[in-house]
Amino acid sequence: MVKVAVYLAAFYLVYSSMLSKDTTYGRNRAFLLLSLASALFFPLIAFQTIKPLDIQFFGKFLSEVFITASRNGNSDSVSALSMPGPLQVIYTIYIIGLAVSMFKFLIDFTNLLYLIAKKKNRGSRIIRFHGFNTAGFSALGYIFINTRLSPEEAGAIIKHEQNHLRQNHFLDIIFIEIVKTIQWFNPVVYLLNRDLRAIHEFQADHDCISSGVPVVSYQSLLLSQVFKSKAFNLTNSFSNPSLIKRRMIMMTKKPTSAIANMKLLLAVPVTAIVFLAISAYKEMPVSPEKQNGVNPMTEFSSVLTSDPFSKPSLSSPKQSASSLKASKNKSVPGSVKYEVAPPPPPPPPPAGYLIDKTNNELIDEDIPFVVVEQMPQFTGGPNELLRYIAQNTQYPESAKSNNVQGKVIIRFCVTAKGGVSQISVLKGVSPDLDSEAMRVVSTLPEFIPGKQGGVAVAVWYMVPIAFTLQ
Repeated sequence: MVKVAVYLAAFYLVYSSMLSKDTTYGRNRAFLLLSLASALFFPLIAFQTIKPLDIQFFGKFLSEVFITASRNGNSDSVSALSMPGPLQVIYTIYIIGLAVSMFKFLIDFTNLLYLIAKKKNRGSRIIRFHGFNTAGFSALGYIFINTRLSPEEAGAIIKHEQNHLRQNHFLDIIFIEIVKTIQWFNPVVYLLNRDLRAIHEFQADHDCISSGVPVVSYQSLLLSQVFKSKAFNLTNSFSNPSLIKRRMIMMTKKPTSAIANMKLLLAVPVTAIVFLAISAYKEMPVSPEKQNGVNPMTEFSSVLTSDPFSKPSLSSPKQSASSLKASKNKSVPGSVKYEVAPPPPPPPPPAGYLIDKTNNELIDEDIPFVVVEQMPQFTGGPNELLRYIAQNTQYPESAKSNNVQGKVIIRFCVTAKGGVSQISVLKGVSPDLDSEAMRVVSTLPEFIPGKQGGVAVAVWYMVPIAFTLQ
Protein backbone atom coordinates (compact mmCIF):
# COMPACT_ATOMS: atom_id res chain seq x y z
CA MET A 1 0.00 0.00 0.00
CA VAL A 2 2.89 2.38 0.67
CA LYS A 3 4.33 1.65 -2.76
CA VAL A 4 0.93 2.28 -4.34
CA ALA A 5 0.84 5.64 -2.57
CA VAL A 6 4.29 6.54 -3.90
CA TYR A 7 3.27 5.71 -7.46
CA LEU A 8 0.06 7.73 -7.13
CA ALA A 9 2.01 10.72 -5.85
CA ALA A 10 4.46 10.53 -8.78
CA PHE A 11 1.69 10.23 -11.39
CA TYR A 12 -0.32 13.04 -9.84
CA LEU A 13 2.78 15.27 -9.86
CA VAL A 14 3.05 14.74 -13.62
CA TYR A 15 -0.65 15.42 -14.13
CA SER A 16 -0.91 18.54 -11.98
CA SER A 17 2.25 20.15 -13.32
CA MET A 18 1.98 19.24 -17.02
CA LEU A 19 -1.54 18.18 -18.02
CA SER A 20 -4.21 19.62 -15.72
CA LYS A 21 -4.63 22.93 -17.60
CA ASP A 22 -5.03 21.34 -21.04
CA THR A 23 -8.43 21.04 -22.70
CA THR A 24 -7.77 17.50 -23.98
CA TYR A 25 -10.21 16.02 -21.49
CA GLY A 26 -10.26 12.51 -22.93
CA ARG A 27 -6.47 12.26 -22.69
CA ASN A 28 -6.44 13.58 -19.12
CA ARG A 29 -9.19 11.19 -18.09
CA ALA A 30 -7.31 8.25 -19.58
CA PHE A 31 -4.09 9.35 -17.89
CA LEU A 32 -5.70 9.50 -14.44
CA LEU A 33 -7.42 6.14 -14.85
CA LEU A 34 -4.24 4.50 -16.11
CA SER A 35 -2.33 6.10 -13.24
CA LEU A 36 -4.70 4.52 -10.72
CA ALA A 37 -4.52 1.11 -12.40
CA SER A 38 -0.73 1.26 -12.85
CA ALA A 39 -0.16 2.29 -9.25
CA LEU A 40 -2.05 -0.80 -8.12
CA PHE A 41 -0.26 -3.09 -10.57
CA PHE A 42 3.39 -1.97 -10.61
CA PRO A 43 4.16 -2.89 -6.96
CA LEU A 44 3.16 -6.47 -7.78
CA ILE A 45 5.82 -6.80 -10.51
CA ALA A 46 8.91 -8.73 -9.42
CA PHE A 47 12.04 -9.15 -11.53
CA GLN A 48 14.55 -11.77 -10.35
CA THR A 49 18.01 -10.25 -10.19
CA ILE A 50 21.31 -11.65 -9.00
CA LYS A 51 23.74 -9.80 -6.81
CA PRO A 52 27.11 -11.58 -6.64
CA LEU A 53 28.34 -12.06 -3.11
CA ASP A 54 31.53 -10.24 -2.27
CA ILE A 55 33.42 -13.49 -1.67
CA GLN A 56 35.69 -15.68 -3.74
CA PHE A 57 34.15 -18.82 -5.15
CA PHE A 58 35.50 -22.08 -3.78
CA GLY A 59 34.43 -25.44 -5.10
CA LYS A 60 30.93 -26.79 -5.47
CA PHE A 61 28.21 -24.33 -4.39
CA LEU A 62 25.21 -26.17 -2.96
CA SER A 63 21.63 -24.90 -3.11
CA GLU A 64 20.45 -22.67 -0.31
CA VAL A 65 19.08 -24.33 2.84
CA PHE A 66 16.29 -22.46 4.65
CA ILE A 67 15.93 -22.79 8.41
CA THR A 68 12.68 -21.18 9.58
CA ALA A 69 11.54 -20.71 13.16
CA SER A 70 8.72 -18.91 14.92
CA ARG A 71 9.55 -15.68 16.70
CA ASN A 72 7.19 -16.67 19.52
CA GLY A 73 8.14 -20.29 19.66
CA ASN A 74 9.33 -20.14 23.28
CA SER A 75 7.64 -19.31 26.52
CA ASP A 76 9.82 -16.28 27.20
CA SER A 77 8.26 -14.39 24.29
CA VAL A 78 4.65 -14.84 25.44
CA SER A 79 4.79 -11.83 27.73
CA ALA A 80 5.94 -9.66 24.86
CA LEU A 81 2.69 -10.32 23.02
CA SER A 82 0.77 -8.06 25.39
CA MET A 83 2.66 -5.02 24.07
CA PRO A 84 2.15 -4.69 20.31
CA GLY A 85 5.04 -3.58 18.18
CA PRO A 86 5.00 -0.49 15.94
CA LEU A 87 4.21 -2.54 12.85
CA GLN A 88 1.26 -4.20 14.55
CA VAL A 89 -0.08 -0.79 15.54
CA ILE A 90 0.22 0.40 11.93
CA TYR A 91 -1.56 -2.71 10.68
CA THR A 92 -4.35 -2.21 13.20
CA ILE A 93 -4.85 1.44 12.27
CA TYR A 94 -4.88 0.59 8.57
CA ILE A 95 -7.43 -2.20 8.99
CA ILE A 96 -9.70 0.04 11.05
CA GLY A 97 -9.51 2.79 8.41
CA LEU A 98 -10.15 0.24 5.67
CA ALA A 99 -13.22 -1.07 7.46
CA VAL A 100 -14.62 2.44 7.99
CA SER A 101 -14.00 3.38 4.35
CA MET A 102 -15.64 0.20 3.09
CA PHE A 103 -18.64 0.75 5.36
CA LYS A 104 -19.09 4.31 4.10
CA PHE A 105 -18.79 3.17 0.49
CA LEU A 106 -21.40 0.47 1.00
CA ILE A 107 -23.77 2.86 2.76
CA ASP A 108 -23.56 5.37 -0.11
CA PHE A 109 -24.11 2.64 -2.68
CA THR A 110 -26.99 1.14 -0.73
CA ASN A 111 -28.70 4.54 -0.43
CA LEU A 112 -28.39 4.99 -4.18
CA LEU A 113 -29.89 1.58 -4.91
CA TYR A 114 -32.70 2.28 -2.45
CA LEU A 115 -33.48 5.59 -4.16
CA ILE A 116 -33.60 3.88 -7.56
CA ALA A 117 -35.85 1.09 -6.31
CA LYS A 118 -38.22 3.50 -4.61
CA LYS A 119 -38.46 6.32 -7.17
CA LYS A 120 -37.90 4.83 -10.61
CA ASN A 121 -40.68 4.85 -13.19
CA ARG A 122 -41.14 2.06 -15.68
CA GLY A 123 -39.96 3.06 -19.15
CA SER A 124 -38.10 6.14 -17.91
CA ARG A 125 -34.49 6.71 -16.89
CA ILE A 126 -35.31 9.94 -15.07
CA ILE A 127 -35.96 9.81 -11.34
CA ARG A 128 -37.50 12.78 -9.50
CA PHE A 129 -36.49 13.33 -5.90
CA HIS A 130 -36.73 15.98 -3.22
CA GLY A 131 -35.07 16.65 0.08
CA PHE A 132 -31.43 16.70 -1.10
CA ASN A 133 -29.45 19.90 -1.57
CA THR A 134 -28.46 19.19 -5.16
CA ALA A 135 -29.91 20.02 -8.52
CA GLY A 136 -29.24 16.66 -10.08
CA PHE A 137 -26.79 13.86 -10.77
CA SER A 138 -26.49 10.63 -12.72
CA ALA A 139 -25.59 7.10 -11.65
CA LEU A 140 -26.11 3.49 -12.73
CA GLY A 141 -27.77 4.58 -15.98
CA TYR A 142 -30.31 6.87 -14.28
CA ILE A 143 -30.62 10.65 -14.14
CA PHE A 144 -31.77 12.11 -10.82
CA ILE A 145 -33.50 15.53 -10.94
CA ASN A 146 -34.65 17.62 -8.00
CA THR A 147 -38.37 18.45 -8.07
CA ARG A 148 -37.69 22.08 -7.06
CA LEU A 149 -36.13 22.87 -10.45
CA SER A 150 -38.07 24.75 -13.14
CA PRO A 151 -38.70 22.93 -16.41
CA GLU A 152 -36.00 24.98 -18.17
CA GLU A 153 -33.42 24.22 -15.50
CA ALA A 154 -34.39 20.56 -15.39
CA GLY A 155 -34.06 20.26 -19.17
CA ALA A 156 -30.55 21.75 -19.18
CA ILE A 157 -29.42 19.54 -16.31
CA ILE A 158 -30.89 16.41 -17.92
CA LYS A 159 -28.96 17.18 -21.10
CA HIS A 160 -25.79 17.63 -19.05
CA GLU A 161 -26.28 14.36 -17.16
CA GLN A 162 -27.01 12.47 -20.37
CA ASN A 163 -23.47 13.35 -21.42
CA HIS A 164 -22.19 11.79 -18.19
CA LEU A 165 -24.10 8.60 -18.93
CA ARG A 166 -22.89 8.48 -22.52
CA GLN A 167 -19.27 8.80 -21.36
CA ASN A 168 -19.75 6.08 -18.67
CA HIS A 169 -18.37 8.41 -16.02
CA PHE A 170 -20.02 6.49 -13.22
CA LEU A 171 -17.71 3.51 -13.84
CA ASP A 172 -14.75 5.83 -13.22
CA ILE A 173 -16.32 6.96 -9.97
CA ILE A 174 -16.84 3.40 -8.78
CA PHE A 175 -13.21 2.56 -9.59
CA ILE A 176 -11.71 5.54 -7.80
CA GLU A 177 -13.99 5.01 -4.80
CA ILE A 178 -12.58 1.50 -4.49
CA VAL A 179 -9.05 2.89 -4.67
CA LYS A 180 -9.99 5.48 -2.04
CA THR A 181 -11.21 2.68 0.18
CA ILE A 182 -7.89 0.85 0.21
CA GLN A 183 -5.81 4.06 0.09
CA TRP A 184 -7.85 5.98 2.64
CA PHE A 185 -4.69 7.25 4.35
CA ASN A 186 -3.24 8.75 1.17
CA PRO A 187 -4.12 12.44 0.57
CA VAL A 188 -3.10 12.15 -3.09
CA VAL A 189 -5.96 9.79 -3.88
CA TYR A 190 -8.45 12.47 -2.78
CA LEU A 191 -6.76 14.98 -5.10
CA LEU A 192 -7.00 12.46 -7.94
CA ASN A 193 -10.67 11.93 -7.13
CA ARG A 194 -11.31 15.68 -7.22
CA ASP A 195 -9.55 16.15 -10.55
CA LEU A 196 -11.16 13.11 -12.18
CA ARG A 197 -14.62 14.42 -11.24
CA ALA A 198 -13.61 17.82 -12.61
CA ILE A 199 -12.65 16.20 -15.94
CA HIS A 200 -16.06 14.53 -16.03
CA GLU A 201 -17.73 17.93 -15.64
CA PHE A 202 -15.46 19.49 -18.27
CA GLN A 203 -16.38 16.76 -20.75
CA ALA A 204 -20.10 17.08 -20.07
CA ASP A 205 -19.95 20.90 -20.32
CA HIS A 206 -18.05 20.67 -23.60
CA ASP A 207 -20.61 18.29 -25.10
CA CYS A 208 -23.48 20.55 -24.05
CA ILE A 209 -21.90 23.66 -25.56
CA SER A 210 -20.93 21.73 -28.71
CA SER A 211 -24.60 20.70 -29.14
CA GLY A 212 -25.67 24.38 -29.41
CA VAL A 213 -26.40 25.48 -25.84
CA PRO A 214 -25.36 29.16 -25.49
CA VAL A 215 -22.35 29.61 -23.25
CA VAL A 216 -23.86 32.60 -21.41
CA SER A 217 -27.11 30.82 -20.48
CA TYR A 218 -25.21 27.69 -19.53
CA GLN A 219 -22.94 29.68 -17.22
CA SER A 220 -25.96 31.40 -15.69
CA LEU A 221 -27.42 27.98 -14.88
CA LEU A 222 -24.18 27.04 -13.12
CA LEU A 223 -24.23 30.24 -11.06
CA SER A 224 -27.82 29.65 -10.03
CA GLN A 225 -26.78 26.34 -8.46
CA VAL A 226 -23.49 27.53 -6.95
CA PHE A 227 -24.57 27.12 -3.33
CA LYS A 228 -25.80 23.55 -3.74
CA SER A 229 -23.90 20.46 -2.61
CA LYS A 230 -23.65 16.84 -3.69
CA ALA A 231 -26.21 14.24 -2.64
CA PHE A 232 -23.96 11.19 -2.73
CA ASN A 233 -20.21 10.77 -2.88
CA LEU A 234 -20.67 8.15 -5.58
CA THR A 235 -22.52 10.46 -7.97
CA ASN A 236 -21.64 13.05 -10.58
CA SER A 237 -22.99 16.23 -9.08
CA PHE A 238 -24.14 18.89 -11.48
CA SER A 239 -23.53 21.76 -9.09
CA ASN A 240 -20.27 21.40 -7.20
CA PRO A 241 -19.35 24.85 -5.84
CA SER A 242 -15.60 24.16 -5.86
CA LEU A 243 -15.73 23.38 -9.58
CA ILE A 244 -17.83 26.27 -10.83
CA LYS A 245 -14.96 28.68 -11.41
CA ARG A 246 -12.77 26.07 -13.14
CA ARG A 247 -15.64 24.91 -15.32
CA MET A 248 -16.46 28.42 -16.48
CA ILE A 249 -12.80 29.08 -17.29
CA MET A 250 -12.42 25.85 -19.25
CA MET A 251 -15.55 26.62 -21.31
CA THR A 252 -13.89 29.63 -22.88
CA LYS A 253 -10.30 28.42 -22.96
CA LYS A 254 -8.48 28.00 -26.24
CA PRO A 255 -8.22 24.31 -27.25
CA THR A 256 -4.89 22.67 -26.50
CA SER A 257 -2.77 21.74 -29.52
CA ALA A 258 -2.10 18.12 -30.37
CA ILE A 259 1.63 18.52 -29.86
CA ALA A 260 0.96 18.97 -26.15
CA ASN A 261 0.36 15.23 -25.98
CA MET A 262 4.13 14.82 -26.09
CA LYS A 263 4.12 15.77 -22.43
CA LEU A 264 2.79 12.29 -21.70
CA LEU A 265 6.29 10.95 -22.38
CA LEU A 266 7.36 12.48 -19.08
CA ALA A 267 5.47 9.71 -17.32
CA VAL A 268 7.94 7.10 -18.63
CA PRO A 269 11.10 8.31 -16.78
CA VAL A 270 9.02 9.16 -13.71
CA THR A 271 7.70 5.60 -13.61
CA ALA A 272 11.18 4.18 -14.11
CA ILE A 273 12.64 6.30 -11.32
CA VAL A 274 9.91 5.30 -8.88
CA PHE A 275 10.19 1.65 -9.90
CA LEU A 276 13.93 1.58 -9.23
CA ALA A 277 13.66 3.67 -6.06
CA ILE A 278 11.20 1.40 -4.27
CA SER A 279 12.18 -2.00 -5.67
CA ALA A 280 13.30 -4.68 -3.24
CA TYR A 281 16.68 -6.32 -3.76
CA LYS A 282 17.23 -9.97 -2.90
CA GLU A 283 20.82 -11.03 -2.41
CA MET A 284 21.61 -14.31 -4.15
CA PRO A 285 24.87 -16.13 -4.77
CA VAL A 286 25.92 -16.22 -8.40
CA SER A 287 26.87 -19.46 -10.07
CA PRO A 288 30.55 -19.99 -10.80
CA GLU A 289 29.89 -20.04 -14.54
CA LYS A 290 28.39 -16.53 -14.47
CA GLN A 291 30.81 -15.15 -11.94
CA ASN A 292 33.93 -16.21 -13.81
CA GLY A 293 32.52 -16.07 -17.33
CA VAL A 294 33.78 -19.57 -18.15
CA ASN A 295 32.58 -23.10 -18.05
CA PRO A 296 34.24 -24.65 -14.99
CA MET A 297 34.23 -28.11 -16.51
CA THR A 298 36.35 -26.93 -19.45
CA GLU A 299 38.39 -23.93 -18.39
CA PHE A 300 38.90 -24.94 -14.77
CA SER A 301 39.68 -28.53 -15.62
CA SER A 302 42.80 -27.43 -17.46
CA VAL A 303 43.95 -25.08 -14.72
CA LEU A 304 42.69 -26.29 -11.37
CA THR A 305 42.59 -30.05 -11.65
CA SER A 306 46.09 -30.37 -10.24
CA ASP A 307 48.21 -28.70 -7.64
CA PRO A 308 48.41 -24.95 -8.34
CA PHE A 309 52.18 -25.23 -8.07
CA SER A 310 53.11 -27.45 -11.00
CA LYS A 311 55.26 -30.47 -10.26
CA PRO A 312 57.69 -32.17 -12.60
CA SER A 313 56.47 -35.23 -14.43
CA LEU A 314 57.42 -38.61 -13.01
CA SER A 315 57.74 -40.27 -16.42
CA SER A 316 61.20 -41.71 -17.25
CA PRO A 317 62.88 -41.37 -20.66
CA LYS A 318 61.70 -44.21 -22.82
CA GLN A 319 64.12 -46.48 -24.57
CA SER A 320 64.36 -45.87 -28.31
CA ALA A 321 62.69 -48.46 -30.53
CA SER A 322 65.92 -48.81 -32.53
CA SER A 323 67.86 -50.07 -29.52
CA LEU A 324 69.98 -53.01 -30.40
CA LYS A 325 69.49 -56.37 -28.86
CA ALA A 326 71.83 -59.17 -29.89
CA SER A 327 70.09 -62.31 -31.03
CA LYS A 328 71.54 -65.80 -30.94
CA ASN A 329 70.14 -66.47 -34.43
CA LYS A 330 71.96 -63.45 -35.89
CA SER A 331 75.14 -63.71 -33.92
CA VAL A 332 78.38 -63.91 -35.83
CA PRO A 333 81.75 -65.17 -34.73
CA GLY A 334 83.67 -62.66 -32.78
CA SER A 335 80.65 -60.39 -32.16
CA VAL A 336 79.61 -59.16 -28.75
CA LYS A 337 76.18 -60.06 -27.46
CA TYR A 338 74.25 -57.12 -25.91
CA GLU A 339 71.35 -57.54 -23.43
CA VAL A 340 69.39 -54.27 -22.85
CA ALA A 341 68.23 -54.01 -19.24
CA PRO A 342 64.53 -53.08 -18.60
CA PRO A 343 63.86 -49.39 -17.65
CA PRO A 344 64.02 -48.70 -13.94
CA PRO A 345 60.66 -48.19 -12.16
CA PRO A 346 59.60 -44.57 -11.55
CA PRO A 347 60.58 -43.20 -8.18
CA PRO A 348 57.87 -43.21 -5.49
CA PRO A 349 56.02 -39.89 -4.94
CA PRO A 350 57.33 -37.69 -2.16
CA ALA A 351 55.58 -37.79 1.17
CA GLY A 352 52.28 -35.91 1.07
CA TYR A 353 51.79 -36.35 -2.69
CA LEU A 354 49.73 -38.67 -4.90
CA ILE A 355 50.13 -39.65 -8.55
CA ASP A 356 47.54 -38.61 -11.13
CA LYS A 357 47.35 -41.84 -13.16
CA THR A 358 45.87 -40.07 -16.17
CA ASN A 359 48.44 -37.33 -16.60
CA ASN A 360 51.19 -39.04 -14.57
CA GLU A 361 51.60 -35.90 -12.45
CA LEU A 362 52.11 -35.22 -8.78
CA ILE A 363 49.14 -34.12 -6.69
CA ASP A 364 49.46 -32.47 -3.29
CA GLU A 365 46.91 -34.35 -1.19
CA ASP A 366 46.71 -31.48 1.32
CA ILE A 367 45.45 -28.90 -1.21
CA PRO A 368 41.69 -29.32 -1.98
CA PHE A 369 40.53 -29.11 -5.57
CA VAL A 370 37.91 -26.71 -6.89
CA VAL A 371 36.72 -28.97 -9.73
CA VAL A 372 37.64 -32.59 -10.30
CA GLU A 373 36.73 -35.22 -12.83
CA GLN A 374 34.52 -37.09 -10.37
CA MET A 375 32.97 -34.92 -7.66
CA PRO A 376 32.33 -36.34 -4.17
CA GLN A 377 28.99 -38.05 -3.77
CA PHE A 378 26.76 -37.86 -0.70
CA THR A 379 24.76 -40.98 0.07
CA GLY A 380 21.34 -40.35 -1.45
CA GLY A 381 22.46 -37.49 -3.68
CA PRO A 382 22.55 -33.67 -3.34
CA ASN A 383 18.92 -33.39 -2.21
CA GLU A 384 19.58 -35.80 0.64
CA LEU A 385 22.59 -33.70 1.65
CA LEU A 386 20.47 -30.55 1.82
CA ARG A 387 17.75 -32.43 3.68
CA TYR A 388 20.27 -33.63 6.25
CA ILE A 389 21.47 -30.08 6.89
CA ALA A 390 17.91 -28.74 7.16
CA GLN A 391 16.74 -31.47 9.54
CA ASN A 392 19.74 -31.25 11.83
CA THR A 393 20.04 -27.47 12.15
CA GLN A 394 18.53 -25.88 15.24
CA TYR A 395 17.65 -22.20 15.36
CA PRO A 396 19.55 -20.84 18.39
CA GLU A 397 17.26 -19.55 21.12
CA SER A 398 19.49 -16.53 21.63
CA ALA A 399 19.03 -15.57 17.99
CA LYS A 400 15.26 -15.95 18.32
CA SER A 401 15.06 -13.74 21.38
CA ASN A 402 17.23 -11.07 19.72
CA ASN A 403 15.37 -11.30 16.41
CA VAL A 404 18.57 -12.21 14.56
CA GLN A 405 18.24 -13.71 11.09
CA GLY A 406 20.27 -13.85 7.91
CA LYS A 407 22.31 -16.06 5.60
CA VAL A 408 25.46 -17.87 6.69
CA ILE A 409 27.77 -19.27 4.00
CA ILE A 410 29.97 -22.15 5.11
CA ARG A 411 33.02 -23.47 3.27
CA PHE A 412 34.22 -26.98 3.99
CA CYS A 413 36.43 -29.62 2.44
CA VAL A 414 35.47 -33.18 1.58
CA THR A 415 38.73 -35.02 2.17
CA ALA A 416 40.25 -37.81 0.12
CA LYS A 417 38.87 -40.23 2.69
CA GLY A 418 35.32 -38.80 2.48
CA GLY A 419 35.35 -36.89 5.74
CA VAL A 420 34.65 -33.20 6.34
CA SER A 421 37.42 -30.81 7.39
CA GLN A 422 38.62 -27.20 7.15
CA ILE A 423 35.18 -25.80 8.04
CA SER A 424 35.05 -22.01 8.01
CA VAL A 425 32.58 -19.13 7.68
CA LEU A 426 32.84 -17.15 4.46
CA LYS A 427 29.86 -14.89 5.22
CA GLY A 428 28.56 -14.69 8.74
CA VAL A 429 25.57 -13.14 10.49
CA SER A 430 26.13 -13.49 14.21
CA PRO A 431 28.28 -15.74 16.44
CA ASP A 432 25.37 -17.98 17.45
CA LEU A 433 24.07 -18.52 13.90
CA ASP A 434 27.60 -18.96 12.55
CA SER A 435 28.41 -21.55 15.24
CA GLU A 436 25.23 -23.51 14.57
CA ALA A 437 25.94 -23.61 10.83
CA MET A 438 29.50 -24.83 11.44
CA ARG A 439 28.26 -27.41 13.93
CA VAL A 440 25.76 -29.03 11.58
CA VAL A 441 28.30 -29.17 8.73
CA SER A 442 30.82 -30.82 11.04
CA THR A 443 28.32 -33.65 11.67
CA LEU A 444 27.92 -34.57 7.98
CA PRO A 445 28.32 -38.31 7.32
CA GLU A 446 31.13 -39.48 5.10
CA PHE A 447 31.00 -38.81 1.36
CA ILE A 448 32.20 -41.01 -1.45
CA PRO A 449 35.46 -39.16 -2.16
CA GLY A 450 35.99 -37.22 -5.33
CA LYS A 451 38.60 -38.45 -7.80
CA GLN A 452 41.07 -36.84 -10.16
CA GLY A 453 42.94 -39.07 -12.55
CA GLY A 454 41.58 -42.10 -10.72
CA VAL A 455 42.99 -40.91 -7.39
CA ALA A 456 40.82 -39.85 -4.44
CA VAL A 457 41.41 -36.16 -3.68
CA ALA A 458 40.04 -33.43 -1.43
CA VAL A 459 37.43 -31.04 -2.86
CA TRP A 460 36.03 -27.69 -1.68
CA TYR A 461 32.30 -27.28 -0.96
CA MET A 462 30.19 -24.26 -0.05
CA VAL A 463 26.66 -24.19 1.37
CA PRO A 464 24.46 -21.18 2.21
CA ILE A 465 22.19 -21.66 5.24
CA ALA A 466 19.46 -19.01 5.54
CA PHE A 467 17.99 -18.48 9.01
CA THR A 468 14.58 -16.77 8.91
CA LEU A 469 11.98 -15.94 11.56
CA GLN A 470 8.23 -15.95 11.01
